Amino acid sequence: MSESAKAQPADDHVVLGKLTSPYGVKGWLRVYSYTSPMEGILDYSEWVVRHGETLERRRLVQGRRHGKSLVARLEGCDSREAAEALAGAEIVMPKAELPELTGDDFYWHELEGLRVVTREGSVLGRIDHLFETGANDVMVVKGSLEADAIDARERLLPFLPEEVILEVDIEAGVMTVDWDPEF
Repeated sequence: MSESAKAQPADDHVVLGKLTSPYGVKGWLRVYSYTSPMEGILDYSEWVVRHGETLERRRLVQGRRHGKSLVARLEGCDSREAAEALAGAEIVMPKAELPELTGDDFYWHELEGLRVVTREGSVLGRIDHLFETGANDVMVVKGSLEADAIDARERLLPFLPEEVILEVDIEAGVMTVDWDPEF
């Protein structure tokens, strides 16, 4: 998976990161990135900043790694006070504007909600969300008896294409996995 992004349910935007707090006195902000690698968020020259219900496009003037995190300066943000006003805002991207991925790469928001079915046809549930562990990404699959799942358990499945994940059909809304339902 080349890029990951945290999705907002029932929204046409994907959350790429968050402006956490001011950095210095010249309008810079600390940035928490959900992209993988984290510097990937700096590849977007324009950010959509969501503060509450307000969406505002801002050009990225500068951005860089700072220790284990990122800092950035946005157009029109030239003072600590301006940065404080943006602190806590999300950095979002309209799903329609995300770059096309090639091959077997998927954005996490495309996988969330897919029905997970074993190769034998047992429905384990739907992908609720994904998270990174360092070794590999993990899918949280929630069962629901209303959704014809075999039970209401929550399962953690490793995101391992060709080992665990046999097929992903985004259009049909189904992921086929090689997984023991008892595990």
